[in-house]
Amino acid sequence: MDRLPFPDDLIRAQQQWHDTYRALTVPRPRRTAELRRRLLLLSVRIYWHPFWSTPDGWSPAARVELRRLSAGGRWADAA
Repeated sequence: MDRLPFPDDLIRAQQQWHDTYRALTVPRPRRTAELRRRLLLLSVRIYWHPFWSTPDGWSPAARVELRRLSAGGRWADAA
């Protein structure tokens, strides 16, 4: 798949989502309520981002590509 022109703020929000999610997965995380609220806020920000209304954002593969791109090398490239 060709690289999609994701906006910087969308990539940053998805990276922050990954970071927040990882912070919640550690054993006995601190500030769980705060982290959960942050995760919810970022989820809403990502889901309703205007990019998804553009022709590049219509494809469900675009959402997968954003997650893959922002995971920081945690996904193995298939192929």
